Amino acid sequence: MRLTTLRHVAVLTLALLTTPALSAEITDVTGRTVEIDLPAKRVIVGEARQIHVIAALKGEQTFDTIVGWRDDIITKDPDSYKAYAEHFPQIEKLPRFGYVPQGDFSLETAISLSPDVITLNLEAEKSAKESGFEEKAAAAGIKVVYLDFRIDPDRNSEASIAILGRLFGAEERAKEFIAYRRAEIARVTDRLAAVKDLKRPNVFIERSPGISCENTCCRTFGPVNFGAMVEQAGGHNIGADVIKTTFGDLNPEQLVLADPEHIIVTGSNWAVESDINQFVPVGRGADLTLARERLANLMTRTPFPELKAVKTGNVHAAWHQFYGAPYEFFPIQQFANWFHPDLFADLDPEANFAEFHKRFLPVTYQPGYFVSLEKGSN
Repeated sequence: MRLTTLRHVAVLTLALLTTPALSAEITDVTGRTVEIDLPAKRVIVGEARQIHVIAALKGEQTFDTIVGWRDDIITKDPDSYKAYAEHFPQIEKLPRFGYVPQGDFSLETAISLSPDVITLNLEAEKSAKESGFEEKAAAAGIKVVYLDFRIDPDRNSEASIAILGRLFGAEERAKEFIAYRRAEIARVTDRLAAVKDLKRPNVFIERSPGISCENTCCRTFGPVNFGAMVEQAGGHNIGADVIKTTFGDLNPEQLVLADPEHIIVTGSNWAVESDINQFVPVGRGADLTLARERLANLMTRTPFPELKAVKTGNVHAAWHQFYGAPYEFFPIQQFANWFHPDLFADLDPEANFAEFHKRFLPVTYQPGYFVSLEKGSN
């Protein structure tokens, strides 16, 4: 009887392992319908920072079906790359690709890897169509699927998580991730909604100062991405008063006129690609002493010394890569602590993000994603 049962289990296991992928339709964030066998067996990740989502869905099996990826995580997010390379040393040998809009993504090399699908970010769509990339990939039997965690996250992040869940055979995990993300954001937005006559401080959030060219002001965010995070955290994003796209520039006079009560700059470890190295290097395991020094130096530029936020010490930095990963619940919680410290005195964003790592990610948590100037340091 026991032998019969074991044989039955063995047969079932073999059947599961040899079950072919099922043809299905995916609608990507552009509205295109893509017919593909699911789950995909061979994937090229056309934006390597999508690994922040894939890892939350697949855990220890994150790289089982990835056969190549873009090189952006190495140049733009090396601290995260180091963490994943230490945990999955085989990824150092993964074929790397360039960026489709820059024309340095080798489709010929991609074809040689026989992928089922290439995932691209939404901002690559125009170039992929105009260059013939889509058409050539289709001719080679490769599906192209567009995702978006950057241009309009409020609209596209959950759909993109769900798409990756289907591609990687992790649909239930994707639903769990989406529900977790919603609940963590609601911890802030629900409490703010209950406050009558909420006073929203004016906030200026500067995009990646100190990374390249002249170290001038004032690239910022419109009503989406980090701009939306500011609003969800109970602030008023002054950039949205002028800029209606994802990114744009304020002139210094507009910044002086708005005189924000808080200033947040985005930073990351851009040592590989920066030509001036004045960025604020926050992120996983960051040296916060150096980050604070860089942040203070950025506040010596015109017109920052005359702004209210600088005079009162309400100057902060946040990890830039939150702008392309659906971990925005973490900065939303941290921003809420900065904007409304009394209302959110019991909220511990660091502990919550550490718990997220423990629950969803194969890599361990290390602090360093935010830094603030000490009061009275300017």
